[in-house]
Amino acid sequence: MISIAKPFIGEEEKAAVLEVLGSGQLAQGKRVREFEERFAAWVGARYAVAVSSGTTALHVALLAHDIGPGDEVITTPFSFIASANCILYAGATPRFADIDPLYYTIDPASIEQQITRRTRAIIPVHLFGQPAAMTAIAEIAAKHGLAIIEDACQAHGATLNGQPLGTWGTACYSFYPTKNMTTGEGGMITTNDPALAERMRVLREHGMRVRYVHETLGYNFRMTDLQAAIGLVQLTRVDGWNAQRQRNAAQLTARLAGAPGVATPQVRPGATHVFHQYTVTVADRERTIASLTERGIGYGIYYPIPIHQQQVYRERGYTDVLPVAEAASAKVLSLPVHPALTESELDQVADAVVAAACEPVLA
Repeated sequence: MISIAKPFIGEEEKAAVLEVLGSGQLAQGKRVREFEERFAAWVGARYAVAVSSGTTALHVALLAHDIGPGDEVITTPFSFIASANCILYAGATPRFADIDPLYYTIDPASIEQQITRRTRAIIPVHLFGQPAAMTAIAEIAAKHGLAIIEDACQAHGATLNGQPLGTWGTACYSFYPTKNMTTGEGGMITTNDPALAERMRVLREHGMRVRYVHETLGYNFRMTDLQAAIGLVQLTRVDGWNAQRQRNAAQLTARLAGAPGVATPQVRPGATHVFHQYTVTVADRERTIASLTERGIGYGIYYPIPIHQQQVYRERGYTDVLPVAEAASAKVLSLPVHPALTESELDQVADAVVAAACEPVLA
């Protein structure tokens, strides 16, 4: 079986976890602080705040920006649902902008159309490891006085025009097992604003700055030292893994070039795409899935239902028509691209897609 994702946990990670277990300091200790410092340096941000997941990272980031009831936040409908649910958690209202048909990230022109007097922030998602159009988004945010909260949960190490993602505003990362690096579960928030960083630290730990002195309503969104120990090791590997993902993506693209009805991923000019997912569109998705399944090859559909069409949003009265996102959901298909794949396995993936694309259609 060729899996769609394959987390790597090696002997160094195991040894790091055992060392923490032996220390007796398991939660929110020195390894978490070290992980925060090293992650901030790796991204190029001044501060990093570790939390329990990518979802809680987004939630805390919104709260730190004082976003709540009566406020609106613009995001994409074509992402994992946490990108929008975090806005509901904060008591604010999501507004959805459509996506770019070539790169699948939020369309700046559509963002402009969604801005109202209640808009407080934009959450662009760097989907599949592809940077969103941050130059245009930053201009829109500056023009309207809006905060930027980057959802970089799928884009560890990506850049745009030489500027690392995670430095355009407040940014959120996930360390879920399928991500480009993992801590088993966990998240990180980066910022260059010292006041925001301090507020996020207070929010993640029951509203405490001083032990047992609760100055605000906070949460238990802490990262454990066990997770941070894994993250510290993974951080030394992620650049190499990203480079391998890029090589794997290039091999797939070369093999799929010219296959009828297959469109391979495009990379935004000036962007470093880190290929959390390698996502194609195909003329007949079901036939392609059947070809992959027959050969024991995993796949993913990210995402089959846009967020605004999910039941939880329909029940809240969302009736948006977002044709580009809706069309993408109907045709995207993600193929294995993770760094553990061999050249032979990549050829098998490509062969399965080409076989389905070239199979004659029966009348």
